Amino acid sequence: MSVAVALSDLGGIGGDPASAPQRAAVPPPNLALYLTEVPRTVAEFGQLVALLPLRGALPAGDGHPVLVLPGLMVGDGSTWTLRRLLRRLGYRAHGWRLGLNIGPTAKAIDGMAARLDELHRRYGTPVSLIGWSLGGIFARNLARDNPSAVRQVITLGSPFRMESQSQSRAVRNFNLFAHLHVERLTLPLAAEAEPLPVPATAIYSRYDGVVPWQTCIETPSARAENIAVRSSHLGFGHHPAAVWAIANRLAQPLGTWTPFRPPAMLRPVFPRAD
Repeated sequence: MSVAVALSDLGGIGGDPASAPQRAAVPPPNLALYLTEVPRTVAEFGQLVALLPLRGALPAGDGHPVLVLPGLMVGDGSTWTLRRLLRRLGYRAHGWRLGLNIGPTAKAIDGMAARLDELHRRYGTPVSLIGWSLGGIFARNLARDNPSAVRQVITLGSPFRMESQSQSRAVRNFNLFAHLHVERLTLPLAAEAEPLPVPATAIYSRYDGVVPWQTCIETPSARAENIAVRSSHLGFGHHPAAVWAIANRLAQPLGTWTPFRPPAMLRPVFPRAD
């Protein structure tokens, strides 16, 4: 697994999401978005709590395994709410069990591959991967290296189309542990010009205060799409629209894939994908 993908959590590129690789670099999100990340994510969690009585309207799961990978500087605690919701829908949702995500350390690289292999063997069926920010970049690499073990990849604000580390508000935190990272390569990453070998959904937000939304978009194809929500970066794992989109994508039968179409009553909460 090429650990250099982890560097994608630090920046991004702009332009038309239908073209890959992107060409025009974009700056990091504006300071106002960044400074309001925490209050916005608290408000989004409150929205989820208020809507919990309606969770029965979410598509039910088929019991297949789901591995959820956290973002930079957080661990499984950050994905607890999402995993709990997925378990209540019927999925076997699991954390990565590797502590804080401090980047592409040997522990993280080897541990994620082992965790995926463990779940694949235990359940005897491909595993859906959900990755938040840096976790999504890791998830995409896991899918490239282990396509037979992966059912689909869903990324949440994952800037996998990076050109420069300076294009992210997370660069300082990432570089704190750079001496522990096992590999560094030149950006942009050539692998991202190629489509994933499994279905891919990129959930992103124009209101992301940590990474430019243009860095988080997939090249649309027969098995790849982008879903826009109005979430903060720190709120992707519990934003109600993101949760609905995740549940909808996971509910697709194995071996099938159709584009995301929210119900008519929910269309206003899903901006047009760019």
